[in-house]
Amino acid sequence: MVPVPCDSARLIAALVRANAEGGATLRLAEKCTYTLTHAFQQPDEYDGGIRDAREAADTAENPGDAEAPPRNPADDKAGLPVIYHGITIEGSGATIVRGVHAPDFRFFTVRDGGELTLRDVTLRNGRSAAEGGSIHIVHGATAVVEGVTVVGSTSLSAEGGGGAIFNDGNLQISDSKLIGNRAAGTQGKGGGLLNGGVMTMHRTEFRHNSAVSYGGGLANFRAAGDVYSSTFVQNNAGQGGGMASFSARTKVFDTLVAQNSAETGGGLANSDAVLVLRQLTIRDNIATGKGGGISTFQGLLPLDDSVISGNTTRGNGGGIHAERSNLLVRGSDVKGNAAVGKRSQGAGLFVTAGSTALYRSHVLGNQSTVKAGGIQAERAQVKIDDDSVVVENSPTNCLGSKVPVAHCFR
Repeated sequence: MVPVPCDSARLIAALVRANAEGGATLRLAEKCTYTLTHAFQQPDEYDGGIRDAREAADTAENPGDAEAPPRNPADDKAGLPVIYHGITIEGSGATIVRGVHAPDFRFFTVRDGGELTLRDVTLRNGRSAAEGGSIHIVHGATAVVEGVTVVGSTSLSAEGGGGAIFNDGNLQISDSKLIGNRAAGTQGKGGGLLNGGVMTMHRTEFRHNSAVSYGGGLANFRAAGDVYSSTFVQNNAGQGGGMASFSARTKVFDTLVAQNSAETGGGLANSDAVLVLRQLTIRDNIATGKGGGISTFQGLLPLDDSVISGNTTRGNGGGIHAERSNLLVRGSDVKGNAAVGKRSQGAGLFVTAGSTALYRSHVLGNQSTVKAGGIQAERAQVKIDDDSVVVENSPTNCLGSKVPVAHCFR
């Protein structure tokens, strides 16, 4: 293990040597603050490598993407040397910060088979013109992030995002905090984290992050992500204030989604994707458009053993808004949600097209302006089993729904 004195130049030198020697374990000075003032000037040793090949293939497969602004390599700056090998950084409670007057750069870029393990460190004020305000894991690279706090970082990428972290490779993140980060580009995704690769997350907190487009806390886009025992509180986005799953496969277990806000899907938004939810508490989220707690469009959404309560929309679907989706609600409570606009319906559930099934679940105490207050269904198949209860919703439980809902008055 190589100790790194409390000096940013010594940190850069240690990483240069670690790359040259094929990897190392570095220990930062305890509680030190390493202030970076310049982007590290390093030619891409593997220009034409796996990322470039993948981007060329993506362009060929998705010609519509060619309309997106071309990547400018000059935007892809880091304050520390690019990680190409197996490098572990033991933070010892240290902080790495971009200086107040420094140019835009992130801290870490992990490329072409590089493996970064980062522990017990705070990253502050990263700012990238490309993806990943503090950390960017390129396709083919790996990062393990443990006990890391990322604060006040920004991605300015027009089409990408990841205010704190962008993963396009393989990411394992645990016991970390992403606070006050932004995906600020015109279509910015993932205020805290944008996942475009494979991700597993445990016990991680997202708070006060924002994205212009979707996924205020987390956006999972064309990717696979598993989230366990985590927290999404007071995040904001156009869609999916807490979290968004778009063209992706996402699993979320044992997680709190609370006090987030968005136009669509105040808590969570699912679009053309699979979003598997189990043992969630989704409460006190707000949507100005539709889906106070959850919005799902053209997706599959199984919801098991969860509580959706106290969410509000100014449109339809205070608890859940489902359109062209397969929604399964099993062993869950949808209670005390509100749809407060002048013509708002379905304070519990608003479902249009697709199919919805309730098993061993309760829809109760939800209140909308216009009936039905409990379940409003339009052009949809709705099934409620004998063990489910739809009661005490206002102004009606299901009366007024355009589709008859059997077993609604139990």
